[in-house]
Amino acid sequence: MQAALELARQALWLTSPNPRVGCVITAPDGTLLGQGQTQRAGGPHAEVMALRDATERGQSVRGATAWVTLEPCAHLGRTGPCCDALASAGIGRVVAALTDPNPQVAGQGLARLAAAGVQTTLLDPNAHEAIQAHELNIGFFSRMERGLPWVRMKMATSLDGQTALQNGQSQWITGPEARADGHAWRARACAILTGIGTVLEDDPQLNVRGLAAPRQPHLVVVDSRLEMPLKAKLLDTQGTGEQARQIWIYTAADPTESEQANKRAALNTLGAQVIDMPGPGGKVDLAAMLRDLARREINELHVEAGHKLNGSFIRDGLVDEYLIYMAPLLLGSGQGMANLPTLSVLSDAVKLAFHTADRIGPDLRLLLRHA
Repeated sequence: MQAALELARQALWLTSPNPRVGCVITAPDGTLLGQGQTQRAGGPHAEVMALRDATERGQSVRGATAWVTLEPCAHLGRTGPCCDALASAGIGRVVAALTDPNPQVAGQGLARLAAAGVQTTLLDPNAHEAIQAHELNIGFFSRMERGLPWVRMKMATSLDGQTALQNGQSQWITGPEARADGHAWRARACAILTGIGTVLEDDPQLNVRGLAAPRQPHLVVVDSRLEMPLKAKLLDTQGTGEQARQIWIYTAADPTESEQANKRAALNTLGAQVIDMPGPGGKVDLAAMLRDLARREINELHVEAGHKLNGSFIRDGLVDEYLIYMAPLLLGSGQGMANLPTLSVLSDAVKLAFHTADRIGPDLRLLLRHA
């Protein structure tokens, strides 16, 4: 199963919106017969890749064991049911780390295998391998079980919690190793989100650079008044073909105003889609936006925004995970991580727990979740 998990990790940047899955097929004596991981959406899943690998090796899989990091699918989606492929190949036993949270599967894959005479084993959900499999697909589980993407907020800060100087200068607080690591976290996300403030101040591309990423995450911009400049750099990052990057601009602006209609038409011509999501106070309804992104098959949403939008996400309880790169610097007065209200009692603080803490070059990478 550890070998299957390693295969799934190799698909970390590839499979979205499908889960990252690895499969290893072994003979009764433990000999490796075939292995594979899930390919791009629409391509073969891990089980089919492992069966193909066994065939290319000239190995028979009849009576063999398939170790798979997620329950084989049981529905006809972009590809055929993997449970039927395993049964048809003569697999004798299937060991799965987790059941598939997709309601179209949810135990049916293992049930169909058992009905076909295949022995099935499901790991305890508290087993180390099951936990690893869940972590690899935390966004997929979130979308299937909650109807929401897993929201990861990334920030680069000084030791005293400043993300920029008072004059806005922030390049670069952290070192090149941390910046490269940040691009790797971008690459695993289905979409990157920012606010119009960041676009107007920094004119970023917000894509994956410096890595041989097989796909670019989609882009989400929260732009309540639809102020997106038509020459913004991020509008030139769509790419082409099946893996083209979608650009979704969520707004609360009145679509009936003539100036707004012209702006929407121009953005549409440039390949961006404007989505109306009005909320209270003339702002975008962030919770409704997240539900809409889940319907668009966004599993992991990577937020890189300014302190105002960060504060809105945190105040509304919409952040699942904080990815913080902390540099060994003291900047004094500057721009903080999030615009949060002043507290009068400590018990009102947002309570977090350290999930991991790692050195990345001279900096510290912290991954935190709600306590």
